[in-house]
Amino acid sequence: MTKKIPVENSRRMIEDLKGIRIEDYTYDLPDERIAKFPLEQREASKLLIYDNGKIDEKHFYEVPGILESDKMLVFNNTKVIYARILFQKITGAMIEVFCLEPYQPSDYVQNFATYGRCEWKCMVGNLKKWKEGTIYCHYHFEGQEYRLAATQKYREENDVIVEFTWDAPISFSEVLECCGRIPIPPYLNRESEENDKIRYQTVYSKNEGSVAAPTAGLHFSLPVLRALREKGVAIEELTLHVGAGTFRPVKSETIGEHDMHTEHISVRREVVEHLYAHPENVIAVGTTSVRSLESLYWMGIKRILGDEDFNSLRQWEAYSLPAGYTLKESMAALLAWFDEREAELLKAETTIIIVPGYTYRVITAMFTNFHQPQSTLLLLVAAAIGEDWHKVYDYALAHDFRFLSYGDSCLLKIRNNKKV
Repeated sequence: MTKKIPVENSRRMIEDLKGIRIEDYTYDLPDERIAKFPLEQREASKLLIYDNGKIDEKHFYEVPGILESDKMLVFNNTKVIYARILFQKITGAMIEVFCLEPYQPSDYVQNFATYGRCEWKCMVGNLKKWKEGTIYCHYHFEGQEYRLAATQKYREENDVIVEFTWDAPISFSEVLECCGRIPIPPYLNRESEENDKIRYQTVYSKNEGSVAAPTAGLHFSLPVLRALREKGVAIEELTLHVGAGTFRPVKSETIGEHDMHTEHISVRREVVEHLYAHPENVIAVGTTSVRSLESLYWMGIKRILGDEDFNSLRQWEAYSLPAGYTLKESMAALLAWFDEREAELLKAETTIIIVPGYTYRVITAMFTNFHQPQSTLLLLVAAAIGEDWHKVYDYALAHDFRFLSYGDSCLLKIRNNKKV
């Protein structure tokens, strides 16, 4: 029987949250503080630790000594694809096609495994020079030259649906590795280099699909992971394919006018089982893991309420759902779905936006990097530690921390957490 628990956030509260002004979440980030290149050793980065108003400073290689053995770390094992492809028109004009997400087939695994033809939703640079026709990219495979052709199918708002065809006897995944480039963030103001192919991937990346790295995970090296396992720290993985919108600054005056991007999640049954059995001390590695885990809670609630579309979470939906259920109850509802379907994998999509006023239901702490001013990621951090985000970022700027994707890390203990 469904619990009759009142909705925690009223319609008026949601409107108040939508009225949050993005100008209140900015800070001065000098260009020289943006890390343009990674450190030689992943675990050599600095680590800021925030715990209920107190700030400490360590190095990332000290993490195994910092975490207690009863913690559970959740990683995003997505793998960055070589999403940027340079094509040339017969006229000589260069067109950059940035693959955002698969369109036909829409499933990532199926699309990457296709031979000869597939379609993707893309962002196109120099689009004004590509009105119509087919453009080509030449590449080599096993000593022979082949070509990848791109044709516009139609436009979908600001994106273009592009049909790719190729003549090499290889999958689309292999085609991208032959002619694509790793999509390092534009704020680095440089072209990708050979080293980025390794360092803009986590050491545990497995499932292809991201067009941006889950950067909090870049600090974890194999020795650090080995030490954590030896200590008894539980390590689980899920997959959220990071979209280009993750790092997009908010351009509207209020957050309610900002359309959040949708991202695709895949979660194995054993992760849900672990959350059900040990719902305490869950630490997310990166904001993508944060969004995935918190979305899982609300999906469980939707299933409790009988919503057949439980595995799709809209931008503001979490703020209107009843929140009087425990994480254990929510995960039990998801486990029931696994049992009914005899499934081992839950595929879902989330558009959740986490802003100040949100109450965390799953995680007790997060590892994350230092984010861009006026970004949804900074709002997510502010939701976790309140106005102390100013204190954390002021400290980092004053103590030579490196910022953004290739920068240093912080471990934030959640202040606004409610384990009901």
